[in-house]
Amino acid sequence: MNYKEIAQETLKIEAQTLLDSADKIDDVFDRAVEIILACKGKLIITGVGKSGLIGAKMAATFASTGTPSFFLHPTEALHGDLGMISHNDVVLAISYSGESEELSSILPHIKRFNTPLIGMTRDRNSTLGKYSDIVIDVIVQKEACPLNIAPTSSTTLTLALGDALAVCLMKAKNFKKSDFASFHPGGALGKQLFVKVKDLMRTKDLPLVREDTKVKDAIVKISEGRLGTVLIVDEQNRLLALMSDGDIRRALMSEDFSLEESVLKYATKEPRTIEDENILASEALVIIEEMKIQLLVVTDKQKRVLGVLHIHTLIEKGIS
Repeated sequence: MNYKEIAQETLKIEAQTLLDSADKIDDVFDRAVEIILACKGKLIITGVGKSGLIGAKMAATFASTGTPSFFLHPTEALHGDLGMISHNDVVLAISYSGESEELSSILPHIKRFNTPLIGMTRDRNSTLGKYSDIVIDVIVQKEACPLNIAPTSSTTLTLALGDALAVCLMKAKNFKKSDFASFHPGGALGKQLFVKVKDLMRTKDLPLVREDTKVKDAIVKISEGRLGTVLIVDEQNRLLALMSDGDIRRALMSEDFSLEESVLKYATKEPRTIEDENILASEALVIIEEMKIQLLVVTDKQKRVLGVLHIHTLIEKGIS
């Protein structure tokens, strides 16, 4: 049995289903978007079985992209959770057949609240279709299931239509990256857009030495500081230079190298610095990568050292 061919055929069937549906999008979809945009409450999504699972994912997508939303299971709704629905809300009900018993049971009550109802089903004449104010068609020619029974193409299409609604709403609301990140502060994008240099930079126990420090003493300071570098500063803590492990290795190749020399002789005289601790950590990472350095020194306008940011810290914190 060639499983690769079976997998390829499955994807082709579902892909064709999406393409067929794309050609059939009509003004009903526009009306659905407008109804949700006009909603003063929440978008409540409901459905059972596979449709319910798809609905739960759709609710999560809407909620994270600027449309307040939650999933309501029809059985729970029949036992008290109908109280979660108000006349300010919009309900999006999903049933491929349109005849799911649990879902059908709550439809009269939803209409009693005078709540707009958007149905997603293959049959406009089904129970769901008749109760709905508008119906978004979920019509497939063939399930990817070899028995043409298990929801496969139909659930893929339903999920994609939910994504299409979410994207339309995002564009209508001019939803930005910063908006998305505000709902995902712990995610990668949230870290990129909110974590600043001052949140990650090291400010205590910095490996600072004066310009007259001998190389041998600076090496000890490098080991103690555990940054692979010492910062050479003057009496006012202004940065003059820095000496790294790499500087020492390069100095060892010179004929006149001496551990008794001043550290300034072998130091990097114009190290890369930034004067704004409030820039994003992701921007600092770009500087580090472009300059091919490991340590970025943060100073004030007078070049006084405020802290340092190491590339390892950025990696550990998931900044990318």
